[in-house]
Amino acid sequence: MFMHLEVFYYIFILLAHMRSYCCWSVNNFLMTGPKAYLIYSSSVAAGAQSGIEECKYQFAWDRWNCPERALQLSTHSSLRSANRETAFVHAISSAGVMYTLTRNCSLGDFDNCGCDDSRNGQRGGHGWLWGGCSDNVGFGEAISKQFVDALETGQDARAAMNLHNNEAGRKAVKGTMQRTCKCHGVSGSCTTQTCWLQLPEFREVGNYLKEKYHRALKVDLLRGAGNSAASRGAIAETFSSISRKELVHLEDSPDYCLENRTLGLPGTEGRECLKKGKSLSKWEKRSCKRLCGECGLAVEERKAEMVSSCNCKFHWCCTVKCEQCRKTVTKYFCVKKGGQRGRNESAGSRRKNLRLRKKH
Repeated sequence: MFMHLEVFYYIFILLAHMRSYCCWSVNNFLMTGPKAYLIYSSSVAAGAQSGIEECKYQFAWDRWNCPERALQLSTHSSLRSANRETAFVHAISSAGVMYTLTRNCSLGDFDNCGCDDSRNGQRGGHGWLWGGCSDNVGFGEAISKQFVDALETGQDARAAMNLHNNEAGRKAVKGTMQRTCKCHGVSGSCTTQTCWLQLPEFREVGNYLKEKYHRALKVDLLRGAGNSAASRGAIAETFSSISRKELVHLEDSPDYCLENRTLGLPGTEGRECLKKGKSLSKWEKRSCKRLCGECGLAVEERKAEMVSSCNCKFHWCCTVKCEQCRKTVTKYFCVKKGGQRGRNESAGSRRKNLRLRKKH
């Protein structure tokens, strides 16, 4: 429920900032005024939601796990952190909005948008030509930029950082586009091909940006850089020298192992981790070490009983009856070392007392 409220909050802020402009246009075919916001707002909302979900997936087993507090895109001064996690939030949110607008354009949701056939007929490489119906990323990029970048009204280093990472998110969508081709020739031969560009699964965009997150660049600016024309010029020059494909940050990340109520960080105590499973990645298998061991916590094993429907049968006519199956599963959690020892000692004492009662 809270996640959905975050999305609505995000859209509200976007539209509120957009209305501060008297009008806006992209090329010569977009409408101006409030009606345009209504046409694209549902796609922007869906894109913001997909960005949130992807962020939570990518960081599910990290110490920082994309908490709700981080999803407000730093629109309040109290939330304007400038670390690499903020960089990822901006990039994945911007990418999600652009991706969804592009996809919905291809699905025919907008009257003023269709395939990108601007290169059709041109030679793309040896043995192939551009053709077919490419996803119109140019459209998605332009509209998402108008919406998302409108959040940044400042001209300081943090605003420049956020705008840079917004652009990196859009570059990630374009950089992960996939070329699809169709063969042409006599009797099924492939003498020539026509090719077009398609959006990948959004998970690939998320994976791409997670790699960029690990290699994010820290920008060092002089302390006390203000909002003067000279400072703004220095900031712009600094960021313009960095590739727009890279994520950037200004501050080091805090210690996510520890709870910090001032920063809204819960710490890793109480977090679930993974230890066993055939389908687990190496990163997931190391989550207990990362979340618990390296944070000075112990791993506690807990048994839980899960109830689910099973052995369902269709009965004429027309009902489906299922049995209730119970399954014991093992889960692992990060706990304080003393707390775990105390629980183990209590359990051992109970077993010892039970044996003594049996002897008497």
